[in-house]
Amino acid sequence: MADEANRTAFLELQGRMIETTSKFKQVQNQIRTKEGEKKRAFLTLEELRQVPDDTNTYKSIGRTFVLEPKSVLMSEQEKKLKDSETAISSLQTSKEYLEKQMSEVENNLRELLQQDPGLARQIMSMSVM
Repeated sequence: MADEANRTAFLELQGRMIETTSKFKQVQNQIRTKEGEKKRAFLTLEELRQVPDDTNTYKSIGRTFVLEPKSVLMSEQEKKLKDSETAISSLQTSKEYLEKQMSEVENNLRELLQQDPGLARQIMSMSVM
């Protein structure tokens, strides 16, 4: 009876670990994407600052370019930069939370396997095949 309960607990912990790892990788990818957006906005801002104020500037909309004042483009890029920074900080918080969850699940799995060496042997024999 206890053996079956331990096996069920192991399968539940294993599922939580897989789910948490998947979410963790997803958050890492989102952070990478937002960092790219932030860098692109920063570089665009740097280039726009070098351009004189009376220069014609264009905004890309799909395949079309629309004449926009430099100030509008600057404010759009600054907004993108700030939004990216906010999103990155939020995602970092999520990443830290998921790391804590993963370590908790690892500790629970470790404790379960130490309590039931028979279960550990069954798992090892299953993974060899």
